[in-house]
Amino acid sequence: MTHGRTVRTAALLAALVAVLVFTIRYDRHASDPGGLSWWYAAAWLLFAAATRSVRRVPVRHRAALIVAGGIAVAATGLLAPPRTSTDAYRYAWDGRVQAAGISPYDHAPGDRALSGLRDSWLFPTGRAQCSLPDRASVDGGCTRLNRPSVHTIYPPVAEVYFLLVDEVSPPSARLEPLQIGGALCAVGTTLGLLRVLRRRAPDGMPGSVAGAAYWAWCPAVPVEAVNNAHVDVLAVLVTVAGLGVLTGGSGSSVGRLRAAAGGALLGAGVAVKLLPAVVLPAVLRRRPVAVLLSVVGVIALSYLPYALASHSSVFGYLGGYTQEEGYDDPSTRGRFALLRLLLPDSWSLPVTAAALLLVTWYVVRRGDAERPWSGGLLLLGWSFLLLTPGYSWYALLLVALVALDGRWEWLTVAAATATAYVTAPVAPGFPVATTAYAAAACAVLAGWAVRRRAGQGSGRPGALSVERVSV
Repeated sequence: MTHGRTVRTAALLAALVAVLVFTIRYDRHASDPGGLSWWYAAAWLLFAAATRSVRRVPVRHRAALIVAGGIAVAATGLLAPPRTSTDAYRYAWDGRVQAAGISPYDHAPGDRALSGLRDSWLFPTGRAQCSLPDRASVDGGCTRLNRPSVHTIYPPVAEVYFLLVDEVSPPSARLEPLQIGGALCAVGTTLGLLRVLRRRAPDGMPGSVAGAAYWAWCPAVPVEAVNNAHVDVLAVLVTVAGLGVLTGGSGSSVGRLRAAAGGALLGAGVAVKLLPAVVLPAVLRRRPVAVLLSVVGVIALSYLPYALASHSSVFGYLGGYTQEEGYDDPSTRGRFALLRLLLPDSWSLPVTAAALLLVTWYVVRRGDAERPWSGGLLLLGWSFLLLTPGYSWYALLLVALVALDGRWEWLTVAAATATAYVTAPVAPGFPVATTAYAAAACAVLAGWAVRRRAGQGSGRPGALSVERVSV
């Protein structure tokens, strides 16, 4: 019987890998986004079945199966160039600019001062290549880079990563090194999650290593972290490491050292991609001064060399990006979609700010210092539901927090981001993203209600989300 459970889970995992191969190799996203949406849906359904099945696998087989499956899932992302995002081309360009001794914050890619660094790969000139829908015009030719007229938006640790990848890559390499880096970060995150989960709860107990499969086998990982090579996966890796360090010991002297080291890792995560800053309030229950000093210190030190070497702002296009994405104008780009169903557009931003302040207060006051990822999941998850972002790679950190915490219903939010990004173009007259986020919100609230009832039935509290009750 137990052998059959392992075989059944392995079969589901093999089916997931097969579907992901077709998903990654599907090259008609621009002309037929609906076809890609069906492959995405199949992958997510198989993922749900496989992660449910793995909890029935004998404990002695779980970790090995999760790691092996995670490697196979991540490897599918290496089978094709990026399919649904062009961000990795900007990473490669920023690495090349730095290798030439130029600050990436000083010039936009379209600036003629950098024309000597252009080649036909990133800046094609042929009419056929420049007629493709993802090309932007530059000096009579075109480029694969998005937003070539604006300065880079990426924080300094991300820029260091781009430089390192450029330095170790062969001259003929294109985006494969960035994709390989994404795969290594993804598998490294799986190993980090297993280490934290194994330390926090022995196998066979609620919250055991089976939760790592939520990250290792999630379709968002091969698509966004590996195939599209989004640097967000590096932020996830160091954030998971930081959370693990912060919860890995006891004792006053060890606690101070761990607080400083964990805060430094979290600061590095923020300096890769700003999103990990959302989870910081969840770690302030234990040695907040040491954690905050380390976070701020690492961020400041990472910016300092670039600030000294740059003639332009090291914050680049950050302000313009928030305007472009509609976070300061709720009537554009589909932001605040759920709130706009209930409130006037002008109320969306202040209500979101007030709601997130309330959630932050709750996490700081009621959060569990031994499980900071629970409060982090609450903060990040409600940020997504209130802001309704349109980019699926933003949810990678959310998936990792679900793996640590175990509340699988929050994965519906990650699925909603994928739906908003991939499926919305299929039906421009239908509120696809709003519907997806509304369904995710219902799933989250239903999960909270079930866990609360289970907690009351067993005599344990069922707090809104900071405390987890396994079902």
